This record gives sequence, C-alpha cells and structure tokens, in this order.
Amino acid sequence: MKVIQAGLEDLEALTGLFDDYRQFYHQPGNWAGARQFLQERLERNESAIFLARKELQPLGFTQLYPSFSSTRMARWWILNDLYVTPKARGHGVGEALLEAAVAFARMGGAAGLQLETAHSNRAAQQLYERCGWQADLEYRTYTYRL
Repeated sequence: MKVIQAGLEDLEALTGLFDDYRQFYHQPGNWAGARQFLQERLERNESAIFLARKELQPLGFTQLYPSFSSTRMARWWILNDLYVTPKARGHGVGEALLEAAVAFARMGGAAGLQLETAHSNRAAQQLYERCGWQADLEYRTYTYRL
C-alpha cells in the first residue's frame, strides 16, 4: 500500500471514493457533483487530499482543510473527511492516512489537526485514539446551518 498526496491526475480514483463516502453519510450518489467538488478543491489549492492505493486500486482517502488558531497564532488543519473502502478496513489503511495527514501538517509547521465524528461511530473513535488523537471534553461544538 502507498499513500500519496493526490493531484488532478488522481481525480477519477478520488471521485469514486468520495461519492461512496458521501453515500456512507446518507447523501444521494452524485458522481458528477463529487468530481466537480474535488476538482475545484484541487485546482484552487483549497484542501490537501491523501490517497491510499495498492497498485492501481484505490483503498481510501482523507481530506484536510486549512484553518488557523488565533490563540496559537498558527495554521491548523481540519481533517474533514476520512474514508476507507469496506474491503480495505482493518488492514491499516486508516492509520496510514492519518499518519500522512499528521506528517503533512507537521512538515508545514502547523499547530495541530482537528476532526469530529459521530458519538455513535465507535470504530472511528477507536482508530483515532489508537493513533494518538485525543478527545476534547472541555469544549462543546455548535453549528449554525444555512
């Protein structure tokens, strides 16, 4: 297995994974929309995407969005998406993608990374904790949806 930072040349492989990821979260399939969304992120350099592959077979991806910490006066990365195909789960793909994200953030001098997951997603929580991520029990997250 190899993890790379994805570029436009990886758009087709990413699109299938991204569309599956969205459907996992109960969104309707939309391959064309997924492709356009990812293409815009890559062309505009608005996110960093890492792709795990074994030979030419895509196994999973993670997508990071830049942010900043005012209190730390430093860049912060939001790990917004992490998806591993059902067949590849339990084979270290998620761990490898998380390691690539951490290495990328560290290399860029970021203060850290942040992610969120559903309270019911124990499998993801166990993965994050196993990889050294810590749950923040001090702050409550609020969302204002438009």
